[in-house]
Amino acid sequence: MSSPQSQMPQAAPTWQAAPGTSFPSGYTSPIPVVRTHLGNAIASEWTKIKSVRSTMWTLGVFVLLVIGIGTLTGVVVAESDPALDGESPLGLGFFGLLLGSMCIITLGVLTTASEYGTGMIRTTMVACPSRGRVLAAKGVVFFLVAFVVTLVSACLVAFLHVAMLEGDGAKSPTGGEWLKGTVGIAAYVALLGLLSLAVGSIIRHSAGAITIMIGAVLAPLVIALFMFSESLQGVRDALFEYSIPNQLSVFYSNSLSQSGPSGWDPLWIMLGATAVAFAAAFALLEKRDV
Repeated sequence: MSSPQSQMPQAAPTWQAAPGTSFPSGYTSPIPVVRTHLGNAIASEWTKIKSVRSTMWTLGVFVLLVIGIGTLTGVVVAESDPALDGESPLGLGFFGLLLGSMCIITLGVLTTASEYGTGMIRTTMVACPSRGRVLAAKGVVFFLVAFVVTLVSACLVAFLHVAMLEGDGAKSPTGGEWLKGTVGIAAYVALLGLLSLAVGSIIRHSAGAITIMIGAVLAPLVIALFMFSESLQGVRDALFEYSIPNQLSVFYSNSLSQSGPSGWDPLWIMLGATAVAFAAAFALLEKRDV
């Protein structure tokens, strides 16, 4: 005769194994455990950068400034007499790219600093605990986007200026001038945005980082304009030569000074500054709390 306790229904066990756990009996969870890598982080950052409205707005304004100001400049120069006295028409793209670079700077800062403002960075770091991998993925995705958009815009403006001013005394650009005025300037502007991305990661505040970067672009040239003392001539010349507007003009062979960076020097200078900023961003990212 069975006891009353044996006739009572038994409760089902509520304990469950964690996914991916192996047992001595040989059981393995059917859910696969995949080791993540940089490609996964890049795919994640690409999804984020193409999904937010700020990317479309800033890049849209950038293209509008570069092409719009470039077209307007070409029309004004074409109506002058003579239009260009033996100079390359590619240099007319400088004005649009100088203003458009502010959009690339803004997008670079927002790529990192905006996540700290919204708290999204916590979710990002939980999904990818390797902080260095996250920053590297952001840099790769941003650089490629900025480079491609700048290259396409610079090429369109360059072809437009050559077509408009071909018979108005303009010099036909050489292959080297084409390379510097399209690929070179695109790489420089993309690196400038990458520098902004690193500054955004260091500052962790969108408005503050954007202010710092715009100041770095414009302040040296503005300060140099108000240095009238002869004793400050060396400082004034250095500010002129190494200011970002002057380095941009070097790619069009229209330097604002008679000395200083020339050829591809501005690209190597910006590459070095960006590398230093990224090293600092990596170090601080590992030490500070999210």
